[in-house]
Amino acid sequence: MKMNDLAPIIGRSPGSPDPEGRNARLAWHDWLASPAGRYVLQWEQLQIDALVADIFGYHALQCGMPELGALRENRIRHRFLALQPGDPPADPAGGGDWAAPASLWFDRYEALPFASQSLDLVVLPHVLEFADHPHEVLREVDRVLRPEGRLVVSGFNPVSLWGARHLTGRALGRPWLPGDAQPLGLPRMRDWLKLLGFEAERGRFGCYRPPFRSERWLARSGFMEAAGDRWWPICGAAYMICAVKRVRAMRLVGLAPRFSPGRSRRATSAAGFPCQLDRAVGESPAIDRD
Repeated sequence: MKMNDLAPIIGRSPGSPDPEGRNARLAWHDWLASPAGRYVLQWEQLQIDALVADIFGYHALQCGMPELGALRENRIRHRFLALQPGDPPADPAGGGDWAAPASLWFDRYEALPFASQSLDLVVLPHVLEFADHPHEVLREVDRVLRPEGRLVVSGFNPVSLWGARHLTGRALGRPWLPGDAQPLGLPRMRDWLKLLGFEAERGRFGCYRPPFRSERWLARSGFMEAAGDRWWPICGAAYMICAVKRVRAMRLVGLAPRFSPGRSRRATSAAGFPCQLDRAVGESPAIDRD
């Protein structure tokens, strides 16, 4: 797959009129430029570099969040970055040189212009939290991934100080996360992946510092990283999970059919198909004495 093959099916260009939800994405990227956003980006960049380094194949796709170079340490040759109107252009300094010439602009991630089972790796950094139908995005990713392909998802943990701060602020009209973000818990994410046939391979929680807006207070609470990783590991503000797409194939279990011109005995294999047995277990073979 080459960029020329995608030219006729690429969605809205970055210069198109503002679609619904563009302002929410602009607020999200402004939040990522804040001290709290840079703190999360730094942790996620370290984790995803380790996750994708040993994933091989032919085609890889990152959806959204150009501030994160999700594929910079990956060795797949054809790597694409899909953005939506309202997202800033890819920054080669942050996303790697691969992101600059291969930016695709889509209207929505629920309909990806890729053939079925054509990608080996898909990365969704905080995409599901801002999607109107997150389960539809996962179903579309399941369609375009090859069997044994990898899916990497990052998100905010609602069972954390950041999640509590967001829910409390949302009730008061001052949410911690921008836009219409809906943090999805890891158990819920695992259930969705399991229903689609994905098997969780690796995962990790992180970002245990309180939800401070000041870089000074975030630095002062750095001691909570080691304490949280040891004493309350499932209460990290962010998580990352890598899952493998499993496809079950039908396999017949039982004896292979055998046909003998002599005396035979009709039997049924474990798979439910009739087969011929020369003799039953414990029975001597038939001898023609004529």
